[in-house]
Amino acid sequence: MNKESVGIVETKYLDISDPIVLDSGKTLEEVTVAYETYGELNKEKSNAILICHALTGDAHAAGWHNGDRKPGWWEMVIGPGKALDSEKYFIICSNVLGGCKGTTGPSSINPKTGKEYGLDFPVITINDMVKVQKKLVDSFGIDQLAAVVGGSMGGMQVLEWIVSYPKMMKKAIAIATTGMSSPQQIAFNAVGRQAIFSDPSWNDGNYYDSCEIPSNGLSIARMIAHITYLSDESMDIKFGRGLQDKDEISYDFSVDFQVESYLKHQGESFVKRFDANSYLFITKAVDLFDLSVNDSLIDGFKDVEANVKIISVDTDWLYPTDQCMEIVTALNANNVDVSFSEVKSNYGHDAFLLEKGQLNYIFANFLSENVVDDLMMEKIAKIKEGSDVVEAAKLMLDKNVTHIPVVSDDDKLIGIVTSWDLSKSIATGTNRLKDIMTKNVEYCHADDAIEEIARKMRKLDISCLPVVDEDMKVLGLITTDQISNLLS
Repeated sequence: MNKESVGIVETKYLDISDPIVLDSGKTLEEVTVAYETYGELNKEKSNAILICHALTGDAHAAGWHNGDRKPGWWEMVIGPGKALDSEKYFIICSNVLGGCKGTTGPSSINPKTGKEYGLDFPVITINDMVKVQKKLVDSFGIDQLAAVVGGSMGGMQVLEWIVSYPKMMKKAIAIATTGMSSPQQIAFNAVGRQAIFSDPSWNDGNYYDSCEIPSNGLSIARMIAHITYLSDESMDIKFGRGLQDKDEISYDFSVDFQVESYLKHQGESFVKRFDANSYLFITKAVDLFDLSVNDSLIDGFKDVEANVKIISVDTDWLYPTDQCMEIVTALNANNVDVSFSEVKSNYGHDAFLLEKGQLNYIFANFLSENVVDDLMMEKIAKIKEGSDVVEAAKLMLDKNVTHIPVVSDDDKLIGIVTSWDLSKSIATGTNRLKDIMTKNVEYCHADDAIEEIARKMRKLDISCLPVVDEDMKVLGLITTDQISNLLS
């Protein structure tokens, strides 16, 4: 264990007292949520980040459980000094509804029967998972999350969050995901479920009291899914056409190739840690995921207020870049603050779990709280109210600027004059600055967040804002060009 780890952690549990009404119309009367937290919640409760895990993940995102041989699944980005810095943020990760790692799912005890739910567990959606996460976040007394972050199915949860609870987060990062599951994505999940259904040991989901679990079906389902997580390039680099523990082809149906052995191992190890029924319900939730309204993602994202980062992987063919760009386009159409990055990797879809350097860099830059003071120009031209238009025009030419704050004798902001205002003076025949200057001036403060100011300037369609202190004394100027350079 190194100093960049959150150290030894333990999974905690929250029993939700209120019934959860599901999208299907059914109700779960009792729900338990397994979760872990890293770092401390600040006094204002403003530093919380929610992590959403992928299809077969769990609440153990970082740190070590006693006796573990490896850390949590996103250790590479969570911990002291990393992008998701546990010394700065209070990080929450929970197992999803329907899971098998502590949160209520088909392997949990049905309070009405005293036995495992099995197929009596109701079909759930990504939105249902987010409803449960919202209950967990509420339990901490958090009114707004600093960010929601997740990849793959976790990215779907992130998108569901920004749609269902648009005021609940300042920022959101969705990685290698989609706004709606495509026919191809549904097809892979359907084949995986058929593999489980076809296993005699599945027994219509009633295998918990049996000595036999549907290990063959679940193993095959995992092998199929795992292929979609890799790229052709990564498989060629890792395996090529190399043989497994032999020098020549056997000409029978035993395992010849290394890639066959690898997938077999992936399937067999997966069976030891995951429940087949959970796999059925969670993959079905992924298939049902669709944030479009009236067949339009633009309509689906119309209420989003968060600042959003969408990240794709260039070799991901499960959730390819063009699907991520559809999300970006729809958010842009709604004037949402959205930016896009593409991770360069030969790992394929799994890059969101492996590309430590790129993801830490992208996350850290996006989550950093840049303020106006970081960017504003301090040595600026100012002009007094009693000046005339000719003085203003000469000052603009001399300083090569288009906006000049108009100040009182004690340097307090009382207006602003622009190059457009100067053209008004010609049209009206006036030479008095106070006749043409804008008096109801929009302004900002040095400690305002850049993202908020960018949103304000875009909404008001202005390219420059004076920066003032609490006494309205002018400190500098901030322009859209400066903000664009930072964000790009």
